[in-house]
Amino acid sequence: MAKRPASSSGHGDVPVDNGGVDGLEDASLFDERLFFAHQPAKAALRDKPAKPPSTPTNAEAHYHGHRERLRNRYRDGGDGALADYEILELLLFRLIPRRDTKPIAKALLARFGTLGGVFGAPANLLQEISGVGEAVALDLKLVASVAQRMLKSELAGKPVLSSWKALIDYCHTAMAHETREQFRILFLDKRNALIADEVQGLGTVDHTPVYPREVVRRALEVSATAVILVHNHPSGDPTPSRADIDMTKTIIDTASPLGITVHDHIIIGKNGHVSFRALRLV
Repeated sequence: MAKRPASSSGHGDVPVDNGGVDGLEDASLFDERLFFAHQPAKAALRDKPAKPPSTPTNAEAHYHGHRERLRNRYRDGGDGALADYEILELLLFRLIPRRDTKPIAKALLARFGTLGGVFGAPANLLQEISGVGEAVALDLKLVASVAQRMLKSELAGKPVLSSWKALIDYCHTAMAHETREQFRILFLDKRNALIADEVQGLGTVDHTPVYPREVVRRALEVSATAVILVHNHPSGDPTPSRADIDMTKTIIDTASPLGITVHDHIIIGKNGHVSFRALRLV
């Protein structure tokens, strides 16, 4: 029986091996990291000697040397030895193995302002930066999630009121760069330790619907004796509005008869935060 010819890639009779990555040639499944990690070695033609391995171009040699120097600076001096764009560039080395990542790091910071802005940006906006595909955007969001989990772990089992800086750092990381308002409630036990942390509502760029009875109902469900209310202002300005003040008073009036204390209402903005307790509003 005649042997079936190998499938052709459009380059003569050289068979194509996708390296075990199905759909690698499908643009809809393209992952810029896999493209370089799984490039197949083409089979040598029978009647022609194999070509010697190509040497790196000048551009490749340049950024490979730059990567090594940057890694050495980080190893020897820690993060203080690097600018923000260099820290981001160092991370992008892992996500985009065969490309000069300095322009991408600088473009991300130029667009989103700070490292916090980069990691807090929605994945679809990150992908508007040249060189950032879906896989890289999701990996950047993964780093943000790791940072949030790390900061939240600092609150576990501790009285929240005596870990105020850790609380603010966590809330700022989780909410400051959200593009829509979200209303979060921290439920506390009688020792003021964190029982649960829940986002109760998502709204628009300047409003989130909040239902005081639902806040109190959920507090009773988790056996909380106190709560801290938190919401963000996507505009960046954490100054409370009249509606924020009135809503807080309504929640206090609803919760107090049931033995639930509202310790504070914190508004998070890109430019800082505001505590209602510090303003004597609770």
